Amino acid sequence: MTDEQIKKIIEDTYDDSREDTIWTMLSDLYNRKTLSVIIVLWIWIILFMAALVYSGIKFFKTERIQFQIMYATIFTCCFLGVNIVKIFAWQMGHRHSIKREIKRLELRIAELSETIKSK
Repeated sequence: MTDEQIKKIIEDTYDDSREDTIWTMLSDLYNRKTLSVIIVLWIWIILFMAALVYSGIKFFKTERIQFQIMYATIFTCCFLGVNIVKIFAWQMGHRHSIKREIKRLELRIAELSETIKSK
């Protein structure tokens, strides 16, 4: 691999406009490759939110302490479930930026090894 080839690869892969911004992570998350995962994530969020709202309403409508404790526990678990799904989605968004950084490092290592071999 020549220096020109390595520089061309680096220039093609590095894009300042694709830096780690919120919009970049969202566009990386919502693409065709991850469509099935996103659908499953949204299904889980909708299920957790439905159970969260239901348990919140039932908590204030019930008179018995046992049921209030149960509905409060369900509310808390559903709230944590929504947050876990959001954290998972956030990590999925970061995955692509980490892959880009690894690719840049690999190309830089290849460039350094070529310069060392030429000396």
